[in-house]
Parts: sequence; structure tokens; C-alpha cells
Amino acid sequence: MKNVNKTLSVVFFGFILFNTIACAKRASPTGGAKDSIPPVLINASPKLNTVSFDKKEITLTFDEFITLEKINKQLIISPPLESSQYKIYPVSGASKKVTLKLLDTLLKNTTYTFNFGKSIVDFNESNPNPYLTYTISTGKTIDSLYIKGRIVDAFERKTERFISLQMYPIDSVFNDSTIYTDKPLYVSSSLDTTIYKFQNLRAGKYTIIALEDKTGNYFFDQNIDKIGYLDHIITLPQDSIIDFRLFKERKKFSWDRANFVNNHHITLAYFGERKKEPFKMISQVSDSFESLVTKSRISDTLNYWFKGAQLDSLKFEFEIEDTLRTKTVFFKNPAKDSLVVSKFTSGSLELKNKLELGSNLPITEVNSEKVIVTNVDTLQIPASLKIQQNYDRVTVDFEVLPNDRYEITLLPNALKDFWGQTHDTIVFRTSTKKIEDYGNINLRIQDNSEDPYIIELLSDNKIIRRYDSPIQGNNYPFELLKRGKYIVRLIRDSNGNKIWDTGNYLQKIQPEEVIYYWKEIDLRANWDMNETFNTSQNYPDPPENGVVSDVTEALDDPNQ
Repeated sequence: MKNVNKTLSVVFFGFILFNTIACAKRASPTGGAKDSIPPVLINASPKLNTVSFDKKEITLTFDEFITLEKINKQLIISPPLESSQYKIYPVSGASKKVTLKLLDTLLKNTTYTFNFGKSIVDFNESNPNPYLTYTISTGKTIDSLYIKGRIVDAFERKTERFISLQMYPIDSVFNDSTIYTDKPLYVSSSLDTTIYKFQNLRAGKYTIIALEDKTGNYFFDQNIDKIGYLDHIITLPQDSIIDFRLFKERKKFSWDRANFVNNHHITLAYFGERKKEPFKMISQVSDSFESLVTKSRISDTLNYWFKGAQLDSLKFEFEIEDTLRTKTVFFKNPAKDSLVVSKFTSGSLELKNKLELGSNLPITEVNSEKVIVTNVDTLQIPASLKIQQNYDRVTVDFEVLPNDRYEITLLPNALKDFWGQTHDTIVFRTSTKKIEDYGNINLRIQDNSEDPYIIELLSDNKIIRRYDSPIQGNNYPFELLKRGKYIVRLIRDSNGNKIWDTGNYLQKIQPEEVIYYWKEIDLRANWDMNETFNTSQNYPDPPENGVVSDVTEALDDPNQ
């Protein structure tokens, strides 16, 4: 019996020791699944679709703590309210309620829609309640008509998000200038997609615009905003699906200022796109005075170069707002400069390109007998020099062969600037790659339009090759291209001027149509790729992530 008791004691002690050790073991807590459920609206006060609304406060209550993210950008109120006309809480921190206090009187007999976008997110994981919409009416009915559609950029491949859509009623006071001076009756936004939807509209006739509203003031600021517009008036309830092409108008041209650089150089700055807007130097100068005008490649500025007179000032005449105005530029604090010639072509010399040299002063004279080009075998190659149109670059033209190295020597007097200055002996070096390092793209265009078109090949948003005249058979070769990814763009050149023309709202001119080849071409070295671009059967763009028309409506307050 004693031995039995002893055995039981050992077993009991072992059991206690095992459990003590097991409980002492450390382990990482597994936790639960990550919260992916957005906050749920459980009531609204006043209730959804309240008519004869006359309250000063709206409260939305959720099933969990929420915060507001980018509420100033995400919240779209239609008809629009100024930020001074309401306040929204919580400003910071977390709460289960969103409160909107109205500080001004709403319009009579009007349906108001509050679209919160993705601003309402849960406190823990920032899961958004997408496109929560709350609607009330100050009249006796809730308007129920809608318009929806898509926005695309008229020229760029990608379209900006957060585009404002604005509707104006066609009444006795509406005219084409209204979008510059008056706020719209209804407003919507694409938010972070390219899809939009107007809700709770009343029957009637309207005009509608899409606007990249940079300042958020609901006005069309021509110099900074992109716009899309319709060529016709829309009628509700007949019209329901409307698409827009967004474009930037040519900026209104205006002269800015004239600045003295030194005793042979004045800069004339301007705003907008300059075509043939004139200016005139009106100072009295000697017969030996000469001038030359070039365009800056990095800013909206003209360089006015001059020689042949000792002066202390120059006077210019500009047309500003239909008025001739003068500006006198006084010579003081001159900046020193001298002729500097550099190699503009960077990296390897591509087989289809020519070597280009850049100059800080305008080059007006070249002597091809003063340039020496030798190859890897030190054999001299025939070469010539040519001044480019803006006088700031010179092309060195010689036969370019694959897998070669070149040395380009400019002897004094090979280049001369506007004042007859030249340079010391300059040596540049460059090389070319093997044929096997390049690929080719053969592009066949199928287009049923009678308009002429331009074909552009782009890489990293830069135009690599371009055809602005038709090729028989519509087969366009792009040969000896570096490996990489390429985009093809077709521009319908309706007026045949060989450039893309933007639109104009007041003149009711739509931009010329631009079509991108549906896919990016991934070209490898030593590859030939054959592509067919059928503009009438071009594949659509990939679907957008999220659709603004998928909205969640606020629930009624069960306590009312």
C-alpha cells in the first residue's frame, strides 16, 4: 500500500510539473483576421430623401469609429456650396458620427446631393465606405433623373482623375461666358476614376462641361484648366449617357517683360503660345545695327541679339490688349559671356541620327572644310556642317555605320557666331552600337477616315519617330530602334497642317482626334515586330478600378 501511494504521488507531481512548464512556454499571439470591412452607416438624421428640408444640421452615424480623409477634395455637394457655407466634423480624430452643419440658407425647391467619395474610412484599417451619397430636398419632391459617362484626355494617353463636371440650366441669362463668371447649378466629380455620374437632376435643358478645376473655384480659368464641352444642348430626361474629351486651350498670348543681359543680348518674355505676334525695336540706331531673334528652348522667351552700335538702352514696341505699348530696356550690370560649343547628342550615336552640337550664342556661319571626322581605323570620313533653324544647334552630317567609333575635330573658324567670334580647336568623340543591338517595328495602319493622319512613335513620353505624310500601302517602318517599350499615337490631322490642334470653347472648336494603339509594344534587341493598328477595331482601354456611379445611399434614421 505504501508503494502504491508513493507511485501516485510521483505521478501527481509529474502532472503538475508538466503543466507548469507548458504554461511557461512563450508563443507569438496569432491574432485575428485583418479587418477589411468598411464602416457601415446605421442611421441618418434627417432621414434619406427628406423633403421640405429646413434643418441646420445633418448627422450620419456608423457602426464603428471612423475618420475623414481628404474631405475637402472628396466631398462633392450639388448644387455646390462654398466651404464658408458649412462645417463638417470630426475635423480630426475618430468618431462614430459625421456631422455637417449648414451655416447658410439653401436654395428653395432644390434637391441637394452630398457625395462623400472615399473620405469616410474606419479608424483601424482605413477601409473606405465608397461613394456614400446622402440626398435631401428643400422642395416637396426629390429629383430623380441622372446623367453619367466617361472622360478621356483629348491628347494624352492617361487621363487625370478628380475632374469636375458642371451643369448649367439653359435660361434667359445663360450665354457662352457663363462658365467664366457663374457657378453651376449641379456639380459632380470623377473622383479617382474617369467615370462620373450626376444624380437627382430635374427635367429641363442644360449645357454641361468637364473641367480640370485646378483652383477648385467652379470657374473655367482658361490659362490653367483643361475643359471638355458638348456641341449641343442636352435635354432631360432624353439624354442620359454623355462622354467628354478633355483638352487644354491655347493660352492667350501676352507679352511679359524685357530684360537686359549684356550689350548684345536682351530677353523678351511672354505668356502663352506665340505664333506671329509682332514686336518692334523702335530706337534710333545707326545703319550698321543688326539684330537676330531666337527662341529659348527652356522657357517662353525670345532672345534678341544685336550688334553694330554703342548704346545705353533700347526701346521696344509691343501690342498688349489691342494697345501699342513701349518698353525701354536700360543697359546696366551686364553678364559676361563668350562662345561655348558643346556636344548636344548624349550617349551613343544612334544609327538613324546625326551628331548635334549646341551653342550658347547664335551660330550664323559654318565652314565644312574645317571639320575633320575619323572612324575607328583613323580614316577620314567626308562630313559637312549645317546650322539648324534656331541658330543654337549645328548638325554634323557624315555616314554613320554600326559598331564604330568616331572622333570629330572642329578647327578654328569651323563655326562662327553672330559677332564673328570663333572657337579654339575642339574634339568630340562618339560611338555606335552593333546592328544586333537594335530592333524594328513594322506598323500597318487600317483607317477608314478620309482625313489625313500623323503617326508618332513614343518612348518615355518622347516622340522618337514621326510620319506626317502618307506612305503608299499604309505600311510605316520604324527601323533601328533601341530595345524598350513603345507607344503608337495616331492624330487625325483634319486641317492638314501636320500638327495636333487643340480645341476652343468660345469658338466651338473641338480638338483633333487622337487614337492610341491599344497596347504597349515591348521591343527586344535583334527583333522584328509586325503590328496592325486598326483604328475602328482598336481594343478598349483596360477597365477602371472602381466606378463612381456605384454609390451607397444613406440609410434612414430608424428613430424618426
